[in-house]
Amino acid sequence: MPLTFEFTAPTPLSYFASLVRDDEALPLFEAAASVAQDEYPDLDVQQVLGDVDQMLARVKRRCPEDAGPLQRLRVLNQFFFRDMGFGGNVNNYYDPDNSYLNAVLRTRRGIPISLAVLWLELAQGMGLKARGVNFPGHFMIKINLPNGQVVIDPFTGQSLSREDLSDRLEPYKRRNGLVDDFDVPVGLYLQAATPREILARLLRNLKEIHRTQSDWLRLVAVQDRLIVLLPEAWVEFRDRGLAWAEIGDLRLAVNDLETFVDHTDDALERSAIEQRLQTLRRAMN
Repeated sequence: MPLTFEFTAPTPLSYFASLVRDDEALPLFEAAASVAQDEYPDLDVQQVLGDVDQMLARVKRRCPEDAGPLQRLRVLNQFFFRDMGFGGNVNNYYDPDNSYLNAVLRTRRGIPISLAVLWLELAQGMGLKARGVNFPGHFMIKINLPNGQVVIDPFTGQSLSREDLSDRLEPYKRRNGLVDDFDVPVGLYLQAATPREILARLLRNLKEIHRTQSDWLRLVAVQDRLIVLLPEAWVEFRDRGLAWAEIGDLRLAVNDLETFVDHTDDALERSAIEQRLQTLRRAMN
């Protein structure tokens, strides 16, 4: 009797889980591109990767083989921000498409973190020592060059001085009481973000958009990914549980909220969620 094999395509979530399992080999661009499968179920992530490979080949052809890091950086920025016209979506900043890399490639518009993820993929292919930076309120890129460090705003392509960065930090510092004796140097805000941290910020941007729009089903899909990415981020269980409650699936809501209560160290938040759990359990009976 001939053998038959059945191949089941991985779900978008299981595919994402396979990509983010190991910190050492986490492919940032592929994992970020795969997030769009929730909105675009037929998306071919490998095609997105192929499109970026073609972009990389184009920009490499513009750069002499013996070019130094500073020249490579200038060639990349000219290609990305000016010739290709990538930049921030100032007219519709909170459009979810700004976070989906397939849409960013199509429209050439995005938000700082999505533009940065794309730029970083090209920079890596050009041999530049570039990293993402979880700067407060606005994701940044930093590049180490032989003569120092360059910080770039991926929304505009602008290089930022220490004074520029200090000015941008001022509202954040005042809001959080980080002034006078509690002030810290600008350099502490320029620590390189890991791929996992970058993905978490990308997903939390989407989360906030869906929460603001009360789009609970899309919010749950984002929460599923956040929980896969950060399995001990208990607030993500809380937020998924609250979304399930809004949808009306009380059993799943209770499961997630119980997980949060069992693990959180925040006594005030635990008390508030325990009260919510009592209300949900009564509604189930």
